[in-house]
Amino acid sequence: MKKITIAEMAKHNGQTVKLGAWIANKRSSGKIAFLQLRDGSGFVQGVVVKAEVGDELFATAKGLTQETSVYVTGEVKEDERSAFGYELAVTGIEVIHEAKDFPITPKEHGTEFLMDNRHLWLRSRRQHAIMKIRNEIIRSTYEFFNDNGFVKVDPPILTGSSPEGTSELFATKYFDEDAYLSQSGQLYMEAAAMALGKVFSFGPTFRAEKSKTRRHLIEFWMIEPEMAFIEHAESLEVQEQYVSHIVQSVLKNCKLELERLERDVSKLEKIKAPFPRVSYDDAITWLNANGFDDIKWGEDFGAPHETALAESYDMPIFITNYPIGIKPFYMQPHPERDDVVLCADMIAPEGYGEIIGGSERIHNYELMKQRIQEHNLDEDAYAWYLDLSKYGAVPHSGFGLGLERTVAWISGVEHIRESIPFPRLLNRLYP
Repeated sequence: MKKITIAEMAKHNGQTVKLGAWIANKRSSGKIAFLQLRDGSGFVQGVVVKAEVGDELFATAKGLTQETSVYVTGEVKEDERSAFGYELAVTGIEVIHEAKDFPITPKEHGTEFLMDNRHLWLRSRRQHAIMKIRNEIIRSTYEFFNDNGFVKVDPPILTGSSPEGTSELFATKYFDEDAYLSQSGQLYMEAAAMALGKVFSFGPTFRAEKSKTRRHLIEFWMIEPEMAFIEHAESLEVQEQYVSHIVQSVLKNCKLELERLERDVSKLEKIKAPFPRVSYDDAITWLNANGFDDIKWGEDFGAPHETALAESYDMPIFITNYPIGIKPFYMQPHPERDDVVLCADMIAPEGYGEIIGGSERIHNYELMKQRIQEHNLDEDAYAWYLDLSKYGAVPHSGFGLGLERTVAWISGVEHIRESIPFPRLLNRLYP
């Protein structure tokens, strides 16, 4: 008898198989017990008929508790009533370990309780679906960049400086020197792009700021491509093609998971390049004309502003050409204006906010040196970065996509922390 996973059941229709699984839930009558089985690859219903298995096995089935681990044998059968399409006609049960008093029961629990028990909450159908979608976004990310000639490069997690030039860094000691947890791999990726042309990284990033909203995390994962000889407008095209690709990949490969989350897929089916572009100037004018008197030109958008702007569209939008004073030092100035830079934030629809920030990078040595000085950054610490614009400088652009917020948007979940495998201690300190 072959041991298979739930995900492989379609290949074994009509055959007797063995599954290793946990009891997610169960219900029973006097004659039939229905076991909700999960094994990590999926969920399936196991049906135990008393008349077919006998009193002893049926009693075992009725006595199974939530999260008890078992080996189950039975025949794979098609079932049109099931979203999965199959069920298991159970003929044998071997209890591996009996679980008692599992704390997360099939009832409503508060977010705080679930986050405190995240190590167990991951076993739920909802979390399973979110993690499968997250995995598909990661898989399709590698697919997109590999298919488009990008090389994967891994920047360091411990760094000696901040690419954003801010103080929101987790400090540590690197032997006798100061070091920080990476806020972004961008500067290192720019160096890699000067060697390899088109590169991308995918790794953890950190923000030493209290995560007080449902849209912010202290630790999250970021995809950061950098591209030599690519100017701002070309970069926007790459961004919208990439986001369209991952959305369409989830629609194709995670139908069951989206259904489990009750996601309105009609909203995702519209996500195809090109995306609308709105200048920062026009965005401010629109906001002021529509009752937002709490923001003026030169200030950055808050969540309510981003949501209002995005509600006018049914797909992501680019907000372009922000004021130079609210953006990092490395962004290329607009060729026709000295008050804005060649940059864009991609705002997701449905109130999920910014998922991508990107820009063309400065490639003029004197201008880069001037900007470093204007931001009061340590020139010695950035000497290696200045070398990029000193030796064979070329126009180049890049962007960063926040994975967790993108997962939250595509999954349609309300709380961004549902989209990370485990919350870190600091995230729990600042709910």
